[in-house]
Amino acid sequence: MQDKEYTEGLLKFIQASPTPFHAVTTMKEMLEVEGFQQLKESDAWQTSTPGRYFVSRNDSSIIAFSLASDLVKNGVHMVGAHTDSPCLKVKPNPEIVKNCYFQLGVEVYGGALLNPWFDRDLSLAGRVSYVDTAQQVRSTLINFEQAVAVIPSLAIHLDRDANENRSINKQEHLPPILMKLPDDEKHKKATPDFRELLLKLLLKQQPDIGAEKVLEYELALYDVQPPAVIGLHQDFIAGARLDNLLSCYTGLMSLFKAGQNSNCLLVCNDHEEVGSVSAAGATGTFLKSVLNRLCRSPEQLARTLDRSMLISADNAHGIHPNFTGKHDDNHGPVLNQGPVIKINANQRYASNSETSASFRNLCDQADVPVQSFVVRSDMACGSTIGPLTAAETGVRTIDVGVPTFGMHSIRELAGRWDGYYLYRALREYFK
Repeated sequence: MQDKEYTEGLLKFIQASPTPFHAVTTMKEMLEVEGFQQLKESDAWQTSTPGRYFVSRNDSSIIAFSLASDLVKNGVHMVGAHTDSPCLKVKPNPEIVKNCYFQLGVEVYGGALLNPWFDRDLSLAGRVSYVDTAQQVRSTLINFEQAVAVIPSLAIHLDRDANENRSINKQEHLPPILMKLPDDEKHKKATPDFRELLLKLLLKQQPDIGAEKVLEYELALYDVQPPAVIGLHQDFIAGARLDNLLSCYTGLMSLFKAGQNSNCLLVCNDHEEVGSVSAAGATGTFLKSVLNRLCRSPEQLARTLDRSMLISADNAHGIHPNFTGKHDDNHGPVLNQGPVIKINANQRYASNSETSASFRNLCDQADVPVQSFVVRSDMACGSTIGPLTAAETGVRTIDVGVPTFGMHSIRELAGRWDGYYLYRALREYFK
């Protein structure tokens, strides 16, 4: 795969994946095209012979793996990423009517950078549970696709200090506007039912599912502006959810190039942005359960993990030219100068000297530049699924990622070449 093909595929993947549910569905489709066989956790597995498989949990986390040789003897080369991104999620009883405007109550998911959410063309997507004509409860994905909502800024004439001191009240300032309601007396009390709106859209998009009533949903707002390659010399990729769909896509493309004699695994967990404490998160049982089923005994599992390694791939903070004081002078990653090894003495990242050396060697073999990131000693450090997965499984782990601007914004910025650099390093790792 050349850089142009990689970049075009990444943009398509992000556009098709407005939520973790859509990301996993897209990955499933790509895996099936490459000949991977889908497994279900509820079924008995016959994976003792070499093959390529995948399994999902909660429709929002996925593990794909390629088995080629003895696990105990050779271990497993693993890559980890996460499918979720900070966003605004719709509340269960969301209907709000103020001054004849129909709005939705929303809840902030994860550590979102909120200011960029204002004045954007927003749509809705996620998972909907419904009852069908046979009175069975089923679930399906929904995507409004077109812009249906907006969160307008307050005019500066009414907030003269906006550029110096504007704070956002998550309860009062974030409900998006969906429509203007009639203001005559006859219609004033006709507040739309959001579940009925969902039902109409479901029947329009999927008329054959026989939905009779929407019971529940998990929906998120997203920016409809597609990702793009930008810059005077096309140096950058701008788009939503680069953290961390870029790593999911890169890990998947690398897995497709796995060597015929390598045991390789990709795990993409949900709920990383809110602490990973869930059945589908990195502190849940998903990865451990899969590894237990691939190894015949606890002793075999322990021996396999001792010969294995995990590369946790999650975006890193690139040094911002307008805010250089926010970085350690010697550890400010630059966009388009290669993937970043993330290090923290307090184990917010799982990298150590041995795993870092292994990754540097991989980059040398793949002819890929590599950088280091350490947060300023007087600032708090974020974390990833790396330390959590390492603690849960005992596998040797390193945290890496591509440098990014605007992390957790509604639209982030990465170097055009860094994702491809990471792909080449992971491809070498899986070989």
